[in-house]
Amino acid sequence: MGIFSKLKQVFSAKEDADIYLSGLNRSKKSFSQRIRSLALNFKGIDEEFLEELMVVLLEADIGIKTAQKIVDRVENEAMDRNLKSFGEISECLIEQMAQMYEEKGDEAIKRNEAGPTVILMVGVNGSGKTTTTAKLTKRLQEEGKSVVLAAADTFRAGAIDQLAMWAERLQVPCIKGKEGGDPSATLVDACRYAKAHDLDYLIGDTAGRLQNKANLMKELEKMHRVIAREIPGAPHEVWLVIDATTGQNGIAQAQVFLDACHVSGIILTKMDGTAKGGIVFAIRDLLGLPVRYIGLGETADDLRPFDLEAYLYGMCEGLFEE
Repeated sequence: MGIFSKLKQVFSAKEDADIYLSGLNRSKKSFSQRIRSLALNFKGIDEEFLEELMVVLLEADIGIKTAQKIVDRVENEAMDRNLKSFGEISECLIEQMAQMYEEKGDEAIKRNEAGPTVILMVGVNGSGKTTTTAKLTKRLQEEGKSVVLAAADTFRAGAIDQLAMWAERLQVPCIKGKEGGDPSATLVDACRYAKAHDLDYLIGDTAGRLQNKANLMKELEKMHRVIAREIPGAPHEVWLVIDATTGQNGIAQAQVFLDACHVSGIILTKMDGTAKGGIVFAIRDLLGLPVRYIGLGETADDLRPFDLEAYLYGMCEGLFEE
C-alpha cells in the first residue's frame, strides 16, 4: 500500500476531516493541479522535470532552501529505488515531505501539574493573535479546563477591549491593564488571579510591535522574568502566531521573535485564505519548530491541532484522482 492510500485510510477516520478538506481547498487545488500538470511531459527524473518540480514547490510557498532539499531527496530516492513512473515519483514526493517534517521530532506540549499552565501568544499585529487566543480558549473549555485571559497588548488601540469582548462571550475572566501601561504588570496580576482561583490555564495576549527589535526583546524578557517569579517554570509555552497569507515574509518576521524569546511552537492562521499551504514545510525546516495549531476558517471550531497526516491528505487529495 502506497503512502497516499495509507493517508486516505487514516484520514477517513478523523473527526475533523471535513474541516481540513474545506480549509485547505485552495491550497489543494493549486498544489495538486500543478503537480499533475508535470505528468504531461514526464519522461523520467531528468533535469527538466526537477526544475519544473522546484517551480511548483516554490509556488506553494515552500521557500527556495526547503524546496531544494525536497527536490534533492526526491531525486536521490528515485535513483536509489529505480522509480520510473510518474505515480511512483508522486508517491515519493509525499513520502519525502512527510519525512522532512517528522525528522525533527516534537516534544509534548508542556503542562504545569502544580498550578496554572501559562501560555504566551506572540506575533506581529494583524496575524490573528487575539482572535486565535479566543479560539484556543474555547478549545480548552471544551476539554473541561478553566481559563483566564491577560490583555497584555497594552499598546495597540482597542486590543484590550477586543480581548475583553471575547472573554465576555466565552464567560472567562479577563485581566486588563491600562492602555499604554506596563504589560508585565498585567501578566503579574493575571498570574496571581489564576493562582488564587485555582485555574488551569492563563493565556497572555501580548503586543506585536516590530519597529524596534531591542525594545521588543527587552519587553518580552521582562514578561518572562516576572511570570516565572509568580509561577515557577512559566511561561510553559510561547506560541508564535503567523498569518499564512504573508508567506515567506511571515517567516522573516518570525525570526525576530525567535531571537527575542523562547518560542516553543507555531500557530498558523488563515490557511483557508491562501493557495500556498506549503508554508508549513518552510516553517518546520527553517524555524525548526512544531506547528501546534492551524487555522482553517473563521469559526472557533476551525482552529485545529495540527495533524500532519490530515494536512498532507488535504493538500494532495486531488493528486491521485482518476
